[in-house]
Amino acid sequence: MVKPELTRISVLILALCVLLGSCHKKEREVTPEEVEDLVVLSDRTQICRDKADSLLTTMTLEERVGQCFMPSIYASSDASTLSLYKKYIDDYHIGGIVLLKGNLSSAKELAELGHDAKIPLFIAIDAEWGLGMRLEDAPTYPKNGNIGKDAEDTELFDYGLKIAGECREVGINMVLGPVVDITNFNRGVIGKRSFGDNPKIVSDFGVAYAKGLESGGVISVAKHFPGHGSTVVDTHKGVARVKRDISALDSIDLKPFKDYVNVGLTGIMAGHIQSLALDPDGNAATVSMDMLTSLLREEMGFGGLVLTDAFDMGGAKGFLAEEALKAGADLILSPSKIDKEYQRLLESLKNGELEVSVINERCGRILFYKYLFNLL
Repeated sequence: MVKPELTRISVLILALCVLLGSCHKKEREVTPEEVEDLVVLSDRTQICRDKADSLLTTMTLEERVGQCFMPSIYASSDASTLSLYKKYIDDYHIGGIVLLKGNLSSAKELAELGHDAKIPLFIAIDAEWGLGMRLEDAPTYPKNGNIGKDAEDTELFDYGLKIAGECREVGINMVLGPVVDITNFNRGVIGKRSFGDNPKIVSDFGVAYAKGLESGGVISVAKHFPGHGSTVVDTHKGVARVKRDISALDSIDLKPFKDYVNVGLTGIMAGHIQSLALDPDGNAATVSMDMLTSLLREEMGFGGLVLTDAFDMGGAKGFLAEEALKAGADLILSPSKIDKEYQRLLESLKNGELEVSVINERCGRILFYKYLFNLL
């Protein structure tokens, strides 16, 4: 299900950040008592894995399928929104929700309902420059591209830690960020959502920010794999294409993702992005086994959560949840018609087009991280 060595690293990062003064103060010796604490925390991965496996055996196929969906919803507490949200939870057993535009009090109300679900939800939001990106009355921070290149990694860590605290106050447990695309501010569609055009700076800043988030108990999701920065097509409208060769991809676009994986962080979002160098058949990363399984899972060794970019975007037109799950994704974000996708996925499982073992693996990983981040 989840690679033990990778999940153990994730726990050790969180523990070390606490023990060594949030990963950014002057190094000091770790006491024997603290070493013992680290051993206990590393063992927690096995406890979480065992709990996830145990819970999985009690779930219906419908519940396991539902965990793989994260529809989006406006952060509003009006009656129609609340009714729709409850339908998502009760009828489709969703694994999480993506909060769209709204306000803090409504977001908090929706988060609390999600926490009270039979299996608590991932409550996610695009907070690339703080909650104010989506919530009108929340603090807003500079876009990534406005952060000076001379900033210290420690500042980015503190920034992530601060955002995590603001998320926890609302009940949000997942940030769909950082954006680690390597971009040119003067062209392309990512612009100042990115930290810039220097792979090392983007990687260092992105990893530091993500460590801050996760040290604060909030899941980070680096995006948009395998790299959206050099593309000119907006994936809200169509599939984008990266034209770089393998060598350039390896040293530019993939560097932040490799560094993110190597330190054991949790989530990566696959974009609706083609790369013929990585998938000669031209499949977008969202539905590409070459990119999500062969490259990300096997070659890069990523054992965390793989999320798709929103399925209601133009770049995902015609894509099926089944295709993304087969390719290696765990969570399908913002399906345009969850009722049809949910039923189609159940039919695919029942007629053998999709192996039940695939759903069990995806759902098991989702449950594992819910235990690891104390959502369950």
